[in-house]
Amino acid sequence: MIDIHDDRPHEFNASPTKKFFVAMLTRDIELEDAILDLLDNCIDGIQRTLKNSVEDSEKPYKNYWAKLTIDPESFSIEDNCGGIPKDIAEDYAFRMGRPDSDIDRDIYTIGSYGIGMKRAIFKIGQSSEVISQTDNDCFKVTIHPNWLTDDNDWKLPFEIIEPSGTENGTLIKVGNLHNHIKRAFSRETSPWYNSLVNKISHHYSYILHKGFKIFVNGIKVTSQPFNLLWEGKDKMKEDTTIAPYLYKYEEDGVDVKLAIGFYRNIASQTEVNEEIQGNRNTSEKAGWTIICNDRVVLYCDKTRLTGWGDARVPSYHPQFIAIAGIVYFRSKDTNKLPITTTKRGIDAASDIYLKIKNYMREGLQKFTSHTNKWKEYSAEEKKISAKTIPIDPIEIFENIPDELWKSVRGKSNEKKYIPNLPIPKAKSSKIKTKNIKFTRPDTEIQIVAHYLFEDYEPEASEVGNECFEKVLKEANQ
Repeated sequence: MIDIHDDRPHEFNASPTKKFFVAMLTRDIELEDAILDLLDNCIDGIQRTLKNSVEDSEKPYKNYWAKLTIDPESFSIEDNCGGIPKDIAEDYAFRMGRPDSDIDRDIYTIGSYGIGMKRAIFKIGQSSEVISQTDNDCFKVTIHPNWLTDDNDWKLPFEIIEPSGTENGTLIKVGNLHNHIKRAFSRETSPWYNSLVNKISHHYSYILHKGFKIFVNGIKVTSQPFNLLWEGKDKMKEDTTIAPYLYKYEEDGVDVKLAIGFYRNIASQTEVNEEIQGNRNTSEKAGWTIICNDRVVLYCDKTRLTGWGDARVPSYHPQFIAIAGIVYFRSKDTNKLPITTTKRGIDAASDIYLKIKNYMREGLQKFTSHTNKWKEYSAEEKKISAKTIPIDPIEIFENIPDELWKSVRGKSNEKKYIPNLPIPKAKSSKIKTKNIKFTRPDTEIQIVAHYLFEDYEPEASEVGNECFEKVLKEANQ
């Protein structure tokens, strides 16, 4: 009973329990994503080691590796990515969350909350050992099962040890695995193992392409290259060319590059029919891939999330097998990136994503419309595609002549390149064309533009063309 005459402050214990923390940290993340969090930490280590020189090389990660060893009794991940500096370990690496004052703004990470390593360890097992070696020191931290149940002890002792290798890096070993983790780690009885390898291959494809090596139980994970078809720089100024739609934007510490085009020739009707019937699967690389700070956070998406079936864009159909797009977001402030807390998804409500999605839809419209024009002329289209080369979109960005970039709303920090794609000769030779030209007040054009394009602000000619296409479609129905 509380003595109401006692002048001392009345208090209840509101301190958290470790059981609560562990449950909340691990309940909403898949095991695969927890392991990917550990690989993200490897990349952060490289970023801290190289600092700004990451931008100066085409293959900045080529001398770095991470090795995962998985079996039903234990899990470990070892890397040569620079290790955890002692000051970072003391300030937040082992804390249940990262203070705002300690967030490292000098590297391109995707971690905002400082929970990735701990969450992964607790997800996998009840005991662990973390060994880190840097140029300055080498230490070991051990987490025992009884520490996870002791709510009065939040300190983690560490010991300074002698360096055990010639390369700086981190070794994390987890034991006392949870029973369901043991079952997942059994290669003979679970499909989970292959699923993990595929997910690593997809989500680290861009980093693997830049030279990083990942091994799972001794087997090197192969990358999934992302290329788009291009006829080359010499064809850029000709009347028509096969090239991707490009958009770039930079503001407030965020750099965005968007590219969408064809990664292969347009599907024939036979191929489309077989795809619909489920007799083949050639659509895996189609759709939108989104990369934040070199990590793939969304892979080959074909839903409304990335503009398919949204506004005037058709829903994904096997007819669009050849269309693929990629968006690169880059910022040292992770709070400005459109990613979810799991780091494997897009925050569709973020302002930056809503802005960029307008151009994702515009690019989709460009290439779905082009596909419709060519679907009856697949033989002719294959001959044109045969003249192209698959190339990294970033290289295409660097080779577009300045005069071909078109400023968006007259802003120098926001530009796009729209290719003039070829049309079938059978159509161009039979159909005569005429120009339609008229003048309307700018305020009226803006009203119509907002009605047709929502937040996107097109040129007046685009507004006129969209009006004609809309009426033509209604007239043909």
